[in-house]
Amino acid sequence: MSARPYVLAETAWPALSDAGVTVAVLPWGATEPHNFHLPHGTDTYQSDALAAEGARRAWERGAKAMVLPTVPFGCQTGQRDLSFAPGLLPSTQQAILRDLAHDLERRGVAHLVLFNGHGGNEFRAMLRELQPGLRLHLLLVNWYALPGLNNLFDEAGDHAGELETSVMLHLRPDLVRPLDEAGPGTEHLPHIPAMRSRWAWAPRPWTEITDDTGVGNPKAAAAAKGAAALDAVAEALADLLVALDATPRDRLYRPSDYEAS
Repeated sequence: MSARPYVLAETAWPALSDAGVTVAVLPWGATEPHNFHLPHGTDTYQSDALAAEGARRAWERGAKAMVLPTVPFGCQTGQRDLSFAPGLLPSTQQAILRDLAHDLERRGVAHLVLFNGHGGNEFRAMLRELQPGLRLHLLLVNWYALPGLNNLFDEAGDHAGELETSVMLHLRPDLVRPLDEAGPGTEHLPHIPAMRSRWAWAPRPWTEITDDTGVGNPKAAAAAKGAAALDAVAEALADLLVALDATPRDRLYRPSDYEAS
């Protein structure tokens, strides 16, 4: 397989000197249990593959987008009681993001898309704090929140359910254990009604809310559903990257010639 010119880790230095990259994509995953049937690296595998496929489609449409190496560690403060769920504190994540953003800005990149695949990664407050000190434009994409994505599934699930299992069956079936080994992914809801209806929020203690580390039943998962999800997410990401590549930093929130045309 030849090197992909839109994936930084595969690109040699001579090809980068005049690449003119305008949009960088930073996939961010996690390393944590995913029920009994999915690998710990599920969030990272998915974020990496989806970002690369979206960038490929954007690159073929002329956008100068580049995918950075995927960050494999997420915020795992709710999984401290689980074995081998290594994580970063939000303050550490912010420090990493700050350093990378300033470095990309010095290199002339106009936009940084933070492509997130882990629900425990809460980046909005970080972007609010970092953006005022940057010319680089920061965006957050939670790929699993793409509108309409859940319509592809009987019950998408929240963690290691039908959605994630289907995507992994498409991307890395060799790493998915037989579905008859998976737990049902039953979530134990909070006792307090306001928390149960989710308008009052608190970090979830994972060993209390689920018996198998999953939230969502994976039994109806299928590789074809995963392929459809990948296509939807990659196409939406490609559209975003193409639009960002064509939009000057100072025209993001103003009427412009390209809008009129």
